[in-house]
Formats: sequence, C-alpha cells, structure tokens
Amino acid sequence: MNYDNTYWGKRVLVTGDTGFKGSWLCEWLLSLGAEVFGIGLEPNTTPSLFEELKLSQRIHHRICDIRDASAVEAYILEIQPDIILHLAAQPLVRLSYAIPVETYATNVMGTVHVLNALRLLTKNCAAVFITTDKCYENRECSHSYREDDRLGGHDPYSSSKGACEIAIQSFRNSYFSDPDECGVAIASARAGNVVGGGDWASDRIIPDCIRALKKEEAIPVRSKMATRPWQHVLEPLGGYLRLAAELWRGLHGEKQLYTDFRYTKLCDAFNFGPLLASNRPVGELVDAVLKLWPGESVDFSDPNAVHEASLLNLSIDKAYHVLKWSPIWDFEMTISQTIDWYRTEHSNAADVLSKTQAQIKTYSAMLS
Repeated sequence: MNYDNTYWGKRVLVTGDTGFKGSWLCEWLLSLGAEVFGIGLEPNTTPSLFEELKLSQRIHHRICDIRDASAVEAYILEIQPDIILHLAAQPLVRLSYAIPVETYATNVMGTVHVLNALRLLTKNCAAVFITTDKCYENRECSHSYREDDRLGGHDPYSSSKGACEIAIQSFRNSYFSDPDECGVAIASARAGNVVGGGDWASDRIIPDCIRALKKEEAIPVRSKMATRPWQHVLEPLGGYLRLAAELWRGLHGEKQLYTDFRYTKLCDAFNFGPLLASNRPVGELVDAVLKLWPGESVDFSDPNAVHEASLLNLSIDKAYHVLKWSPIWDFEMTISQTIDWYRTEHSNAADVLSKTQAQIKTYSAMLS
C-alpha cells in the first residue's frame, strides 16, 4: 500500500529518529518515497536499530536535543516540512522515577517546542504528536480507555504524557483551531506496548528476553501477571502514517482516502492499540517467546519495586470508524515476526536491513 502516493516526495520530519520506533518509521517512510529528515540524540543503546539500518547515511539526520527550543525551532524553519511526526521522548516508566525532571523536560517541553515552532511556519504542515496509552488516569480495571477519558498518570513518565496531551489540546485551541486559516493541522496518537525487532532498551521485556537468550541465561521476569496490550511496532506506525496523510490531504483540499469525516474532525486524539485478544500477561508473552527461541525464565518480581500498572486496555473504536484503521497481526504473528527479526540479527547482523524492509513490505501488503 502506498497511501495513494501521499508521502511521495514530501518533506517529512521525524523527531526521535534514533529511537526504536523512530528508526522503523524512517525506514517505512523511505519505502513510501518521502524525503526524510530526522532529529534526535545519539543512540543510547548498543546495538541500536538506527545504526544497524545505517539511517544516518540514508536520511537527513541532525543531532538535536528536543529540550533545546531554539535549535528545534531553527531546524523546523530551515527544512520547512510538509509533515511532522513527533516521537522524541524519554519513554521508560522505571527510568522516569530516577530522572523525573529530565522526563518532564523532554516529554512536555519537547512537545511544546515543536508546537511553538509550528506557529512560525509559513507553509501548510500536518503534525502528529505521539504520546502513549499511559496518559490516562488508569484505574486498572477492565474498562477500555477512550480518547475522552480522564488524563492522568501515576508515575513521572505517564503523567508527563498526560501533560503533553493537555499542551497539544491547548495549542490546537489557541493557535490551530482553524487549519484552513492557519495552515497547520495537528493530532495526537496514543499507542500501547509495542514490540518488534531492534528494540534494545533496558527494562523492556522483549529486549530482556533476547539479551538473556543470547547469553543462554534464564529470562528475568519482573511482573509476570501484569497485562499489557501487546502490538507489533508496525501497527501503530501504520496508524500514525494514515492519520498524518489524512491531515495533509485535508489541508490541501484533496479527497480523503479513509474517512467520510471533514478533515478538521481528524485534529484530535486517536488510540492505536491491538485487538482485545492481544491483551496478555507478561508471563504468557515470555512463554510465546520461548516456544520460538527455546530457553528458560525466572521470576524476578520485587515486592518493593516502583509502581507499574498491572492492567491497561485501549478502545480503538474511534480509529476504526474514523480512519478505517484496525490491527492486522494477532498476538501470535506479532511475537513470531519479532523473534524472527532477532534470530536473523543474531545469526547475521548484515541481514538486518533486508529483514526490516521485508517485514514492512509484508505488513504493508496486508493493509486495506
């Protein structure tokens, strides 16, 4: 699928391009014919997907701290993007307890810096700001959170993302309420726990599994019974791309591809999560991994550990009805594709680029 060539030749800025999701997104955008620009910090893991895909040689990449307002503004005004996908963030719950000030500075003020730069653009621009499913005030019950549910967050990371959503809404109301007049259309996207090849972050269960399996050690499992909405990284990325494409087409008076709604209705928040059947306990996820890469696991739970949500579900009705978006890969396919990527990397790291491109092609061919 090519989004009706919406991205072909467009100048697309990805913030947080050196991260796990940002790297997958840059690779997908390249396949769609976009001219990709990226800003981010140096990769903070070894290995890193950004380096494995050699993206610094294939996109316009600049090292830039999203907390530097003047640098962010200068770069956006320099490149004059058609579309912005804002992913730059401090994305780890447990780390946010250790560095709360940096987490708020990166997540909240980083978002504000991009929003403010959009005020100064002199051309039309569509922007999607990625937050998280953890932006909701989680009551840890079976309720599936909808976009109009109350925002909140127990830990610094989650609450910072709730604050991002409030800032996005405020800027939309204050400066971008009429996209036809201001030339800027913005939306936010909230996704759940994503997995996929190339995630090497600490304190994430799939990278923890792979590191242990590579060393032939038992996988440490912190929260075996915690339930998460697992989805392959390509699922929400496909939602972001569809949402941004619809915003851009609306700004330019083009017919919408996926929705009967006037495009200003798209200037809002959208959940992108898996089907309910993919809401599984961490222990079940680990068991699925071990069926594909044999090994062992060990209960590593700590009763004195910092708080992490044990249950969180997303409603994706809005994305389904408005954007005609829905998940494609079920839980088993998600884990299969993820472990296939890591086993490829483990046997021959030189095959990572072709494997990544092949998975994007396979997923794209299934899009409706």
